[in-house]
Amino acid sequence: MKIAVTYENGNVFQHFGHTEQFKVYDVEDGAVTGAQIIDSNGSGHGALAGLLGEQGIDVLICGGIGGGAQRALEERGIELCAGAEGSADAAVEAYLRGELVNTGANCDHHHGEGHSCGEHGCGEHEDHGCGGCHAGLQGKNVGKKCRTHYRGTFNDGTQFDSSYDRGEPLEFICGAGQMIPGYDAAVADMEVGQIVDVHLTPAEAYGEVDPNAVFSAEIARIPGAESVSVGDQVFLQDAYGRPIPVRIAAKDDTMITFDANHEMAGKELNFHIELVSVE
Repeated sequence: MKIAVTYENGNVFQHFGHTEQFKVYDVEDGAVTGAQIIDSNGSGHGALAGLLGEQGIDVLICGGIGGGAQRALEERGIELCAGAEGSADAAVEAYLRGELVNTGANCDHHHGEGHSCGEHGCGEHEDHGCGGCHAGLQGKNVGKKCRTHYRGTFNDGTQFDSSYDRGEPLEFICGAGQMIPGYDAAVADMEVGQIVDVHLTPAEAYGEVDPNAVFSAEIARIPGAESVSVGDQVFLQDAYGRPIPVRIAAKDDTMITFDANHEMAGKELNFHIELVSVE
């Protein structure tokens, strides 16, 4: 396994798209066996994801990251653990112990571009990130790179996503927290070429809607809030400086309302899954 950390002077650099260096750790049997520092060569968000893919990176640990960069990482099967801060070495050790919580991303690939609204001490809201959340999953495919085709529908038959339509299978590490729990569980024991149809409850998908995750604030108190619109995804900071992905639910001349629930929260989902390959 290879873990990359956005890096500056020994610490986790807080802006993925502007990082000048990554510290890359080689990991075997749950322990770091070596590390090196590589330059980003001034690459932008998408190019950085490509650089990490070329380096064979399995996991990225960073501070803040936008929605476009998240999607680029997902497309390359790179697990994301955002919201880290402090010592890069300590962050990697915490990840390997299963103690590093992903606060800046989720498993979905339907987000709009992220905007930064500056610091907002909104307190902690339920995290819908995926990093490290399926540690107890069992199955022959767990820990392996899987490629699947899928079609996702709501209970009324409406399709919300399909890899078949894009012509490219979805690649991920099974059980690494890159996918929603029910999808990981469905793939864990599948055979290559097998096709399954699964129905997922909200608990197996993106969780129930949490009314406490909807909150309002005065626009004047949040730098940058005047430039966003209803429906945009933005990133706020909690009381500890960690990024929280939220959507703009409402906005008027003086107040803005944020929703930290995942857009699929509370929904039952159906997936038609075809396992294409396992490595």
